[in-house]
Amino acid sequence: MITIRKAAAADLELLMRIRLEMLRDVNDLGDGEGFAEELVGESREYFANGDQTTVLAFDGECAIGCASMSYYRIMPTFAHPTGRRAHLMNVYVREAYRRQGIARKMIESLIEDAKIMGATEISLDATEEGRPLYESLGFAASEECMVMNI
Repeated sequence: MITIRKAAAADLELLMRIRLEMLRDVNDLGDGEGFAEELVGESREYFANGDQTTVLAFDGECAIGCASMSYYRIMPTFAHPTGRRAHLMNVYVREAYRRQGIARKMIESLIEDAKIMGATEISLDATEEGRPLYESLGFAASEECMVMNI
């Protein structure tokens, strides 16, 4: 039976394993390829102390997926009076479990959490594979901003 629950502090190492698994899958990396110490260290720190909510999907005791919502604030505006926004990321389900509604359930849980947290907007970066799911949940493509990597 598939269950979904919020991650707790005791899940830190499990979170790290499933996130690194997701990064390997999304970036077509082999199992033997490592990650920079900075990426691993900062990820661990973020899960431990970041302004975020992560949910995990389980088949019995085995973690099969995860999704995270990161929270941040900007100066309040008319459209976003709380200034509280959210960014959905790291939505991942192991290949054998895809197309069963697991990602949808995790995202719906995080959307409800974002409402409770007072967020007025949720953004995300979608893959082509994920775009239909996000659109079915009410997300729309946006051309609002420009970005500079520094």
